[in-house]
Amino acid sequence: MHASILVALVTVLIASGALPQAPPAGQPVAGRGAQPAGRGAANPVPSEIPLWESGAPGALGSADEDKPTLTIYRAARGATGTGVVVAPGGGYGALAMDHEGRQVAAYFNAMGVSAFVLKYRLGPKYRHPIELGDAQRALRLVRSRAQEFGVNADRIGLMGFSAGGHLAATAGTRFDTGNPSAPDAIDRASSRPDFLILGYPVITFETGVTHAGSVRNLLGENPDPKLIELLSNELHVTAQTPPTFLFHTNADTGVVAENSVRFYLALRKAKVPAEMHIFENGPHGVGLALGDPALGAWPVLLTNWLRGRGLLTKP
Repeated sequence: MHASILVALVTVLIASGALPQAPPAGQPVAGRGAQPAGRGAANPVPSEIPLWESGAPGALGSADEDKPTLTIYRAARGATGTGVVVAPGGGYGALAMDHEGRQVAAYFNAMGVSAFVLKYRLGPKYRHPIELGDAQRALRLVRSRAQEFGVNADRIGLMGFSAGGHLAATAGTRFDTGNPSAPDAIDRASSRPDFLILGYPVITFETGVTHAGSVRNLLGENPDPKLIELLSNELHVTAQTPPTFLFHTNADTGVVAENSVRFYLALRKAKVPAEMHIFENGPHGVGLALGDPALGAWPVLLTNWLRGRGLLTKP
């Protein structure tokens, strides 16, 4: 499907309310009985699963906010075997689960990519490294159950918007191959994303360039300078950092474009494949930007990038 037609289709589906809905808050999460996928079949109803069956480590209660989850949007129609874990933004204090979660999952499903929308724990109740641990667990979970979810274990990416972009960049520069002796099979899987997609991300925690609210929610007031350095992700890019697609706007005053630029330059220096698009206009937090004829081109550019990397062709 041509990329511009695909984006137009997603626009119509969102406007009509025809997209699948995530389970309502408080509804029991679905188990492993996902519907089988097949070419030409309808996309299964989304299902929400906990990241840890027996409770998340470090949980400070038993409320919904203490239970990180993944909502699974499987692509049945022409599934490519590619999957993306999606981390919505919200300054590490909230989650934009609709326009940076559900709508983005629909966009991926339309091109045969399964999406896994991450509900991670938030500050100020939870501090680093809890959020990173949730993202790493999500990647391990999808990879360890890849066959069940209809994706390939070596085609699992991580996407994040705004503070979710910081979380994605952190996970993309802090990963391991798994613990082969772990009693939990999920912990034996690698937490390295195979590719990164960063939308108007927070990258650095340097004062004057970062988003102060994200720093405060993640680290608290007056954080240790060593933590500021540790979580300035442009300083930790290596040749092993995954290939990355970035987009931002020059007009973004919430998270300035220097964040994306710094990460891109670090990727370039490390010789990591990367593509970046800085649009002139557009506010922070635009999601798919379907109503903007210029900025709304970014999903088309991402589709082309994924296709160029062979991620939209079934292996």
